[in-house]
Amino acid sequence: MFKHVPPKDLPLPTAASVALQQAIADFPSVTAAQSIADTPITVEQWRDYIQLRNADQKKKIKKMRKALEVDVQLMEIAGVKVRQLTPKSLSKAFAQSVYIDIHGGAYVLFGGLPSIEEGLLIAHRLGITVYSVDYRMPPSAPFPAALDDVLAVYQAIATLDQVQHVFVGGTSAGGGLVLSLMQSLLAKKWALPLAIYAGTPWADLNKNGDSLFVNEGVDSVLVTYDGQLSAAARLYAGKASLSHPLVSPLYGSFEHFPPTFLLTGTRDMFLSDTVRVNRKIRDAGGRTQLEVFEGLSHAQHIIAYNTPESLSAYQELKQFLLNSIHNTQSPL
Repeated sequence: MFKHVPPKDLPLPTAASVALQQAIADFPSVTAAQSIADTPITVEQWRDYIQLRNADQKKKIKKMRKALEVDVQLMEIAGVKVRQLTPKSLSKAFAQSVYIDIHGGAYVLFGGLPSIEEGLLIAHRLGITVYSVDYRMPPSAPFPAALDDVLAVYQAIATLDQVQHVFVGGTSAGGGLVLSLMQSLLAKKWALPLAIYAGTPWADLNKNGDSLFVNEGVDSVLVTYDGQLSAAARLYAGKASLSHPLVSPLYGSFEHFPPTFLLTGTRDMFLSDTVRVNRKIRDAGGRTQLEVFEGLSHAQHIIAYNTPESLSAYQELKQFLLNSIHNTQSPL
């Protein structure tokens, strides 16, 4: 059953900051039909598309790295490529803490240097050492390669003697991997991070969730599910079902989750994924902080990172992580 909603012109979100309004106006406008038509089909087309998108992203990352004054060191941890991001100014409050960053990109994009985009912002704005995981991706490495890589890096870092507090976070596909990682850790009965961050997580790779329909065409970043998103979902899942709980963690258990910071926006197609994750954790007795920003499309707090909305998002995240440290140090 469907409810017919006539087409309409959409104004800029006047309750959002002027900077965000300008960022929305400047962002390339793509229709759902164009997005579907531009979707790669063959493996060769996907490889060409990934290379093109990564090349463009690499230019942005180089500018961000210079502007934010973050040192980047490539290394290997547990056989996985990882970049250690060290800000010019480290916060004393995070002196014994590390943050593991799991990048987004629909589970197929932004390998290599582009993987550190949000990690740079986290390192700079929180003043914390970040380890950004350059996990394997399709078309050469579908599920469970990415999750296996993230698990291996987490185990190696979490067992370091000098590390007292571990945080894990990511946005979009990275947020989905964070949730799958928690479910895997709980199943293995391994130690959990002190707190986690899932920014607009892609937690259900099926076409479920009200906002996938309501915000289609409104979300200037994702635009539609029926193109690159659906194709990337199938590419990532490989032989597994899209409803496999470690592919789509919304179908897994949220019992005993660590404190979780969630972030989305009113124009985000993954708004429903985010609020569904929030409800799952809350119904299981967990603690969350859900931040919904006016006018934000998917992951726009990263894309338009110089807006007040972006600055506020990371300030809230910083305080959430600091509160998690404080709560562990408080007497019972």
